[in-house]
Amino acid sequence: MQRRQFIMQAGSIAGALMLMGPSVLAHPINKNINLSSLKKGHQEWRKIISNKEFNILFEEGTEPSFSSPLNHIKEDGTFICAACYLPLFEFDKKYESGTGWPSFYDAIAGRVGTKLDLKLIWPRKEYHCIRCGGHQGHIFEDGPQPTGLRYCNNGLALKFISVDQSLPELRA
Repeated sequence: MQRRQFIMQAGSIAGALMLMGPSVLAHPINKNINLSSLKKGHQEWRKIISNKEFNILFEEGTEPSFSSPLNHIKEDGTFICAACYLPLFEFDKKYESGTGWPSFYDAIAGRVGTKLDLKLIWPRKEYHCIRCGGHQGHIFEDGPQPTGLRYCNNGLALKFISVDQSLPELRA
């Protein structure tokens, strides 16, 4: 095959994949994953995640805005909990909110739990990984359609796995 024909065919295939949508390239979402609560004590988590990650995930800290390299991710893949590795967000739900934190308009169904947060006096909705309880961030009602929600996430609470890499096994 001549070089020009090869390049044109490769371009056509890439274009067709793009028209089919992000799910063609994304990690498949395992709906049969065990979402049972993972019981680990704080000392166990401290042995396997960094101090900064521990502060965010299990002491409900917040990282400085615009500090996360996840803000700049522009490739297809999956965002997983930095503690237990449960997939929480798909790349196609990520958007630039201008807040300085990775933002998503929807989570993978059944993967996050919420609770009321009154630490700053006015009520906010906090969300956590459903499996390990790791604090991820807060949900606001100023996001784009179709949900109108903004899952404002701490970058240290997530890890990004590119679509060309395998998702890691869930931590036990």
